[in-house]
Amino acid sequence: MPPYNFMDTKRNSHKFMQQLSDIVEEMPMKVIATVINKEKHKRKYVDPHNPYSIALLFCMERVIRFLKSKEQTQKLTHIVFETRGKQEDKDLELEFRRICDGDNYVGEINFLDIVFVDKKANSTGLQIADLIARPIGLRVLRPEQNNRAYDIIKDKFYSDENGNYMEVGLKIFP
Repeated sequence: MPPYNFMDTKRNSHKFMQQLSDIVEEMPMKVIATVINKEKHKRKYVDPHNPYSIALLFCMERVIRFLKSKEQTQKLTHIVFETRGKQEDKDLELEFRRICDGDNYVGEINFLDIVFVDKKANSTGLQIADLIARPIGLRVLRPEQNNRAYDIIKDKFYSDENGNYMEVGLKIFP
């Protein structure tokens, strides 16, 4: 099935996945991610907040810490989101603005801005985000499962001076 008909054999598929893994491994990037276990979240809270809003807050707080550590808070930083629908985008932007106005643990944020990009734009950054999101989620939700992609990604997490990335570049909730 186009455009993936080149992966018609196991050998070709393996070769493609290896090349993709090599690209991600060599890519100079820092990953900041949040995994929300929705089932645990629903069981733990009588009136659970929207998991996407919680993930946005946790990621933004970590992005801010990262930017501060690199002394980049004097420059405008765009946070890019893939469009999901008119109302969903509106709700996300409202939540983003609320967080920037100070509804977070770090105070008012005036150096972040939100940008929406349509999936049709085929943004490289959003494609990479899609590629790494699933292995991260799978590692958290099924830690016993073999996950070679995560083994590559884990070295990309934003971490503290001791190399710890839990709660720094990766937040798991609850």
